[in-house]
Amino acid sequence: MDKSKPTLAVWKFASCDGCQLSLLDCEDELLKLSENLEIAYFMEASKKNAQGPFDLSLVEGSITTEEDLQRIKWVRSQSTHLVTIGACATSGGIQALRNFTNVKDFVKLVYPKAELISTLSTSTAIAEHVKVDFELQGCPINKYQLLEVCRSFLLGKRPNIPKGAVCIECKQRGNPCIMVTQGVACLGPVTHAGCGALCPTYSRGCYGCYGPKETANPKALAQWFDKELNVPKWQTLHLLRNFNANAEPFTTVSKDYE
Repeated sequence: MDKSKPTLAVWKFASCDGCQLSLLDCEDELLKLSENLEIAYFMEASKKNAQGPFDLSLVEGSITTEEDLQRIKWVRSQSTHLVTIGACATSGGIQALRNFTNVKDFVKLVYPKAELISTLSTSTAIAEHVKVDFELQGCPINKYQLLEVCRSFLLGKRPNIPKGAVCIECKQRGNPCIMVTQGVACLGPVTHAGCGALCPTYSRGCYGCYGPKETANPKALAQWFDKELNVPKWQTLHLLRNFNANAEPFTTVSKDYE
C-alpha cells in the first residue's frame, strides 16, 4: 500500500452491491482517481485488503442485523471521513418496507426454517447509528456524483451535488411534463436530482429512486394526485413506499395512505 496517498475503503452492509458497482463503472476515471487515492479496502474488487484506519470510507447498505450495528460502529472508528452511498445506506432501502409491518411475517414466508434467521425488526440508514460526513442519494448512485465526492475529499471541500428536483433535469432535456400532458403520477417535483430524468424521458412517472430533495413537500403533491389526477390511494402509497420508503418526509406522508 502506498502510504503517501490518502486511503479509501468501501464497505457493504444490507444491499444489492449496485452502488459499489457504480464505482467500478467509472473505469477510466477510476484509474485517474487511483493516482491520487489509494484504494486500500474494497472486497467487491480485490481479495487483497489493507488494515485500517482509513482516510475515507464509502458505505453501501442499511443496518438490518445486530452484527451490522456493531460493525458500522467499528467502521466509523476506523474512518476519518465516512460517506454513505445509495438509498439503502441513506434511508434503509427497499428492505425498509419491513418497518411498516411485522418482519417475522416476511421471514416465515421467505425462509423454510424461520427460526434460523436472526434479524432486526427494522432496516435503517447508517446515519441513525453513527456520524456521517456526507450522504449521496440514489438507487443506484450517479457515478459522476460519486467521483465528485471523492475529488472533493481530496481537495478538502464540500461536494458540489445539485440540490434541485428531477423536474429541473426534465426541463434541461426538453421533456414536456408528463403529469400535465399525460396525467401520469410522478414524484419528480419532490425527488432529488441525479438520474437525468430517466423515467419521465420515456413517459414513465418518477418513482423517487433518489429520495426526497431538500424542502420536499410530498403531502401537497399527493393531495394534487388525489384531486387533479384521481390517483387511487394504493398507487400513491406504492409510490411513496419504494426504494426510499423510510426517508422523511416520504414516511410520514405514506402513513396517511395506509
